[in-house]
Amino acid sequence: MKLTSTAFTEGEIIPKKFTGDGTNVNPPLHIEDIPADTKSLALLVDDRDAPSGEFNHWVLFNIDPHTHDIVEGCPPVISTQGRNGFGNSEYGGPQPPSGEHRYWFKLFALDTVLNLARGCRQGDVESAMSNHVIDEAVLMGRYSRN
Repeated sequence: MKLTSTAFTEGEIIPKKFTGDGTNVNPPLHIEDIPADTKSLALLVDDRDAPSGEFNHWVLFNIDPHTHDIVEGCPPVISTQGRNGFGNSEYGGPQPPSGEHRYWFKLFALDTVLNLARGCRQGDVESAMSNHVIDEAVLMGRYSRN
């Protein structure tokens, strides 16, 4: 499976538009080579360089496995959003307190649909995904307010 974006490439700078300093909309994402037996997809977006440890920016799960594009500023129609580290059930763009941080867009192909409600936390999604991950893909981007 492969995850890419037309907004930034692996390891490159995430444009300001997709951050808390810009319009704070999710970047466009493209998914390739989804395994045939996938029942749902999950996307977790984290800042592993946050001062308090890993900080979640987007929890998106039960994405239709036929989804190949997540459109800029819009989660897929068939998907559920969990609660991010800001306490919202939506995308929250990068806004590091200082320095440059790395943001990991982690996509998982699952052999099940998760029995979780909108607004659940990342830990709930990770627990429910346990033993159900068929494949995964990662896209990392960087951002600094400097």
